[in-house]
Amino acid sequence: MAADNSKQFWKRSAKLPGSIQPVYGAQHPPLDPRLTKNFIKERSKVNTVPLKSKKASSFHEFARNTSDAWDIGDDEEEDFSSSSFQTLNSKVALATAAQVLENHSKLRVKPERSQSTTSDVPASHKVIKSSSDAQLSRNSSDTCLRNPLHKQQSLPLRPIIPLVARISDQNASGAPPMTVREKTRLEKFRQLLSSHNTDLDELRKCSWPGVPREVRPVTWRLLSGYLPANTERRKLTLQRKREEYFGFIEQYYDSRNEEHHQDTYRQIHIDIPRTNPLIPLFQQPLVQEIFERILFIWAIRHPASGYVQGINDLVTPFFVVFLSEYVEEDVENFDVTNLSQDMLRSIEADSFWCMSKLLDGIQDNYTFAQPGIQKKVKALEELVSRIDEQVHNHFRRYEVEYLQFAFRWMNNLLMRELPLRCTIRLWDTYQSEPEGFSHFHLYVCAAFLIKWRKEILDEEDFQGLLMLLQNLPTIHWGNEEIGLLLAEAYRLKYMFADAPNHYRR
Repeated sequence: MAADNSKQFWKRSAKLPGSIQPVYGAQHPPLDPRLTKNFIKERSKVNTVPLKSKKASSFHEFARNTSDAWDIGDDEEEDFSSSSFQTLNSKVALATAAQVLENHSKLRVKPERSQSTTSDVPASHKVIKSSSDAQLSRNSSDTCLRNPLHKQQSLPLRPIIPLVARISDQNASGAPPMTVREKTRLEKFRQLLSSHNTDLDELRKCSWPGVPREVRPVTWRLLSGYLPANTERRKLTLQRKREEYFGFIEQYYDSRNEEHHQDTYRQIHIDIPRTNPLIPLFQQPLVQEIFERILFIWAIRHPASGYVQGINDLVTPFFVVFLSEYVEEDVENFDVTNLSQDMLRSIEADSFWCMSKLLDGIQDNYTFAQPGIQKKVKALEELVSRIDEQVHNHFRRYEVEYLQFAFRWMNNLLMRELPLRCTIRLWDTYQSEPEGFSHFHLYVCAAFLIKWRKEILDEEDFQGLLMLLQNLPTIHWGNEEIGLLLAEAYRLKYMFADAPNHYRR
């Protein structure tokens, strides 16, 4: 039975090697206004379905009855004046409208406050508030408007954290940053980086608990092997590698329109807008053009794997980190047209080379049939069966295959499960660990799964388990949660990495 379900999964999902069915994760919470109509339609369906309706008992049924998240917007031209909108209570609508008018009149009484707020924004920068931030802020300010609609879910009352933030203000608990400690650590990093020959072992040791934002770009270049440890050689190396990358652009990029490269370029072109769709930075045409060039050149230079869906996500942390070298304000809303051409070229080339270094260590994840991912998913299953047999048996009881949820964890390095700020912090440690992206990631996934054991054991059907595992509530995570996750992953690695027979049956 399980084997048949697994085959059905691959048949239904693998339009090309590595293709998956994306489902909402931490980076893609259901906050997009375009989802409103789907949300209301689902509510109207819930009211008409009998209470004892049959639940999906297999992955085949679940996949057939669940729409693909990427299909959102395909029917945007539908008429929004459908009968489903008439199910709203008229009294609630009138009360809500009256409350909105009252709030609006209060805001007009205090024009000085709004003027002082807008005057703080430089005229040269086009700052666009992301839809995710707008939704989160409305959750806190419009609580009184939501009270009549009891069925609408609200987010936990926790401090709002920007999607891309400084290390010092990424604590989800809202605890004040330890400024003295951060300054001491920053000074330690600067001493290491300015020495004639940087001690990479010491740099890895310092980077494991997180890298300060101010020195993260150069630290990542060094840890990824892109920059040499010798300070005198760094400038020439950067100049040479950047020129080499743009030489590839001149040599290969025009071939994207040739017949044998059209499928690759088309898939890249489709995937780029799906990359972090709620962050304005990645929806800018100039940024999307940069990503297209990076991914196409990488695919051309690595014919064994070519481009596989999911690789597009792996560019974003590098791009954000190298962009932060030139931007002091909030990166997620920054308009890149304010940067010079030389700055943009440097960010693009550095993102390409560092992503290439990362993929060199996990390329078997993206070759034909993706053997690297299949091995890691099997190892995760064996590991979980030893460290938490109750969770493992719970999956078996409801016929949940690890491949059905952990494939994406391995393919995208948990980027679809965590906010971008958490991914950047996680990669600080991955680059500090030997084989961090390939080997240590397995133990992070195991610790991540066990983190949700209570919620997993509370679900008692196949569909509920899959929906939980594909939409884990991590949107409010920050440094604190990632630090605990990494500590648990390190404990598991210490116990099992050097004794693999401990988790083999």
